Amino acid sequence: MPHTMSRMGDVLAGFHAVWEFESDSVLIRYERGIRTPKLFQALGERRIPLSAVEGVTLAPGKRGTVVLRLRPRPGADPLMEAADGQLKEGSDPYRLVLPAQRETLAEYYAEELTGLLTAAGPAERHLVAPPEAPLHFKGYDAKASFDGRSVQFRWSWTGASSAKWKAGDQSFPVTELSGLEWRSPEVFEGHLRLIRRTGGAAAVPPDQDPATVVFGLGYGPVHESLPFAAAVLAAVRARGPVPAVPVPSRRDPADIAERIRHLGELHQAGLVTDEEFSSKKAELLAEL
Repeated sequence: MPHTMSRMGDVLAGFHAVWEFESDSVLIRYERGIRTPKLFQALGERRIPLSAVEGVTLAPGKRGTVVLRLRPRPGADPLMEAADGQLKEGSDPYRLVLPAQRETLAEYYAEELTGLLTAAGPAERHLVAPPEAPLHFKGYDAKASFDGRSVQFRWSWTGASSAKWKAGDQSFPVTELSGLEWRSPEVFEGHLRLIRRTGGAAAVPPDQDPATVVFGLGYGPVHESLPFAAAVLAAVRARGPVPAVPVPSRRDPADIAERIRHLGELHQAGLVTDEEFSSKKAELLAEL
């Protein structure tokens, strides 16, 4: 049965984004206004194949709005895979917020989209295009860059630990990586850790690991570090299956002591509040 949306060019405009419907995809164009989430501005435009979507929902939003949302299949989008559920609701690129008076129209599109979906469950490969290289961002202890083939870390003399300075600036060809771990800079101990095929020192604290860039207040913001992580992850996945990654073991006392030292430095630098310092120090001491 033909669907109205099979005609190219049908659009639905909401706050911060416009969705353009095609027979096999949804083209999302994000606004660049000052109130638009910075992640949306960084993404600019994304084409979401319907094969990457397993569901559509419509629900009441805040302050007289409704929210139309696509539910991507696990593993279909490198950005969402890298984010691993850490994005705040307002920065979810699959949400379209509309005035409540447009609920009937949104419901129509939700039904039309649902009728076009044919796939569900984990995707065998990425179906949504990753952000394009070259990409870069500035972390608390390093500048990170990715040219599509390798990741470079250049340590900052003001933030990098002595262990990282001793290891020297780092270069990681995609061929040597099996994945990565992105911890949002909006939580304590945010970082980007590259996971090497050889395993490496998985239990080393982020500030001591030469394969990790530490974030911090104003460093490694989501709109810069997450697209970066997504592009690297997509390049790694494109190389096919990777070996199992060893599960990190618990930290030993020396690691915890070093982490507390670094926590104190962040506190003295004003990058961690008194409450955060006390709370995190107590957590670390509890592991001894």
